[in-house]
Amino acid sequence: MGDMLVLGGAGFIGSNAADRFLREGHSVTIFDNFSRVGTPVNAEWLKKNHPNVDIVRGDIRFDRKLLEETVKGKDLVLHMAAQIAMTRAVSNPEEDFDINVRGTMHVLEAMRRQNSSATLIFASTNKVYGKLTHIPVTEKEKRYDYKDLLGGVSENFPLEFNSIYACSKGACDQYVHDYADTYGMNSVVFRQSCIYGPRQFGIEEQGWLSWLTIASLQNKKITLYGNGKQVRDVLFIDDLVNAFELAHKKISKTKGQVYNVGGGPKFTLSLLELVAELEKHLGKKILFAHGDWRPGDQYIFVSDISKIKNDIGWEPKVGPVEGVKRLVEWTKQNTHFFPG
Repeated sequence: MGDMLVLGGAGFIGSNAADRFLREGHSVTIFDNFSRVGTPVNAEWLKKNHPNVDIVRGDIRFDRKLLEETVKGKDLVLHMAAQIAMTRAVSNPEEDFDINVRGTMHVLEAMRRQNSSATLIFASTNKVYGKLTHIPVTEKEKRYDYKDLLGGVSENFPLEFNSIYACSKGACDQYVHDYADTYGMNSVVFRQSCIYGPRQFGIEEQGWLSWLTIASLQNKKITLYGNGKQVRDVLFIDDLVNAFELAHKKISKTKGQVYNVGGGPKFTLSLLELVAELEKHLGKKILFAHGDWRPGDQYIFVSDISKIKNDIGWEPKVGPVEGVKRLVEWTKQNTHFFPG
């Protein structure tokens, strides 16, 4: 069995990945500064279910010696530690830069110096492709669709960093990619679309599927920014962890590669469609208001996931009907963890 390190391991994606690896018998260390909502809860849950998990409190920006010690001897490093809210990037761009760019540089240098043979999988974002306003779209009653781009946006599309958040994550994306070329590191970039599922403590600024689920259960005031017809391909967390495992197992193929990782054309949702799905599960009408469009928001983004499917045989299995059902069930069972 291998030794795994999950940076940001008490977060939504990190805690799910750690849980899977621990259940499979791997040795797992999580490294987290516990600044995000829900991270203490997730860490406590991991410790309760897996007493052998190693939990390290640290910050990739400041704790460089600790980071270098922690990466030693690991077979797989998942880099999930990040500032991930577009609105927070706008309100505090220096913090966004420090966490994402400077922090990622510290991760890369720690691995280059102490463990350059380990697999590194970095969580990038579909925002690196920009607004994609040149792609024709059609507007329907509850969603936007691409007019001609039926397969979605591929990795061959040019990068366009037209938001503060995209600038920081895009810089990391390119650094991680180039460290494979320059230093021969086993680094892989996942340009992730909208990931959702249990252990997600969504807030209005980030994690829209989780946030709308929580807000609907608590009868909170809901604002849909824009007209609510924005579409994303959505990926259930279990499918993402499957992709992590396959990419690591087949590192000879995935080394130095960049992959779009999302639900793809088959698994998409608009904001309005999610509201309708939640109404079915909750048995009530969900009231909402509309707000201004957010800076850098895309009308539609759907990942072309054919490259990762062709390279390692991965494709998502859990569709949005089943995935949202599981999200609602978990959120209902854990409402005591969410502030009222």
